[in-house]
Amino acid sequence: MPSIQVDLPLTVDEATKRTFAGRVGHIYAEIMQIGMDLLTVSVHDLGAGGVWRCHESGPPTPSGLIMCDIRKGRTLETRAVLAQSLIDVCVEMFDLDAVWMKVEFTQHDGDEMYHPHLRGFNTDWRPDEKRRSISH
Repeated sequence: MPSIQVDLPLTVDEATKRTFAGRVGHIYAEIMQIGMDLLTVSVHDLGAGGVWRCHESGPPTPSGLIMCDIRKGRTLETRAVLAQSLIDVCVEMFDLDAVWMKVEFTQHDGDEMYHPHLRGFNTDWRPDEKRRSISH
């Protein structure tokens, strides 16, 4: 943990996905104050017609979805800044309409994610936690 999965209504080449993942990593590390080596980014480029927002009246609208699995403990304000920053990078890189982007958070205890490079389970997040970098 953390994991960020992005569902896109378009197709993206590998170099662009790599650039996007790097930008997401820097955004996450800065806002959440943790090292990037814990973050996994999945880019699901589902192609035209792959992601839709439904409406009470009228046809569905092409949309994007960002799923964030994070450790519990971050404030609502911190999560809001992260959400908007992730939307902003999707709008910039993929020319998506911010109105039709959505970010969902699932918060977990640290011991719900196993990291081989940590030699076991993660720990619960603490407000005084400092950025850490894991040697590979």
